[in-house]
Amino acid sequence: MPEAKKQDDIKVIATNRKAYHDYFIEETIEAGIELKGTEVKSVRLGHVNLKDSFARVENGEVFLYNMHISPYEKGNIFNVDPMRDRKLLLHKHEINRLAGYVQQKGYTLIPLKIYIKRGKIKVELAVAKGKKLYDKREAIAKRDAELEIKKKMKEYLR
Repeated sequence: MPEAKKQDDIKVIATNRKAYHDYFIEETIEAGIELKGTEVKSVRLGHVNLKDSFARVENGEVFLYNMHISPYEKGNIFNVDPMRDRKLLLHKHEINRLAGYVQQKGYTLIPLKIYIKRGKIKVELAVAKGKKLYDKREAIAKRDAELEIKKKMKEYLR
């Protein structure tokens, strides 16, 4: 009888909550990220900000822009620019599929979260379409209605 696979231990380092508010998420994909030594240490400590970051497909490669990784305190001369462009590690067919999505009007690549999986730092990349202002209002109204229903149910069950 084959051994049961161990569930992947995933430790989420940072999430991009603003992305869920500003975009419709169409599809997600896991990607590795090319980092320098002190960046890895800083990410493991949780010094990452995904707020205004995005990705682009250029010359058959995917790069992540505007992701801020704070310099490692003990890194001194080995620290690199915190806002530098970082290459994402994907298979060719995944890159081609993402490039096809991005060529369509209104689609963009947004990192949703950065996490550690089996000792490797990964980025969850989403193909997203921007929300209009009325879509955002609609989502807020829907969320508020659901919270109100939960409150009423909780009161009713007491």
